[in-house]
Amino acid sequence: MPRAVLCLPTYNERENLESMIRELSAVLDTSTDRVLVVDDASPDGTGEIADRLAAKFSWVSVLHRERKEGIGPAYIAGFRWALAEGAALVLEMDCDFSHRPADVPRLIEATADADLVLGSRYAPGGGTENWGLVRRFVSRGGCLYAQILLGMRVRDLTGGFKCFRRAALEAIDLGALSAHGYAFQIEATYRVRRAGLRITEVPITFVERRAGASKMTGSIVAEAIWKVPLLRLRALSGRL
Repeated sequence: MPRAVLCLPTYNERENLESMIRELSAVLDTSTDRVLVVDDASPDGTGEIADRLAAKFSWVSVLHRERKEGIGPAYIAGFRWALAEGAALVLEMDCDFSHRPADVPRLIEATADADLVLGSRYAPGGGTENWGLVRRFVSRGGCLYAQILLGMRVRDLTGGFKCFRRAALEAIDLGALSAHGYAFQIEATYRVRRAGLRITEVPITFVERRAGASKMTGSIVAEAIWKVPLLRLRALSGRL
């Protein structure tokens, strides 16, 4: 059984995937850790590259999904796979190098004292690089919006660089996670907090993607706007 499974969702990431796998090989213990590429039927051939890498490296696996449904369903599929494999730790990160592979061991180490570790842009020592004013405003505003409505002190609620202990994923109902876009990150963290588990933040520097196109859209932002108050209402009514 693996110590850790790192879930790496992909959609049109052919320019980044092989480099990401090679950099992860330098920071993971490939005798006990595994990388799961979750590909949403990328039309650019990312899935085929993932299969080639899996054939070459025994610690790489691929989960092919039939269509693109958003980051939330992709991660849920990856989490279920990792739990079925017996993973003690389950990580999530982007494939575009906005999350640095060198930070992965720091997140793993922090699980010694937490059930969920967040790679945080807004914890002391964290930050972002190569972002414009609008991107900074949307990100900071989204975090503040979620913090206020959900009553959480977590600084980076929208980040997608995380390490869950197995117990944290088992304590929340993965089938009840309904967000498809980046609201998924808020929802997952909120449910872990509602379960009474420990959350800590490790400062990271978020860097704009190396290659390819951003997956952020107006519909993803809109989903987060209405999803957050709905989460709060469900919690207050005892349905969360």
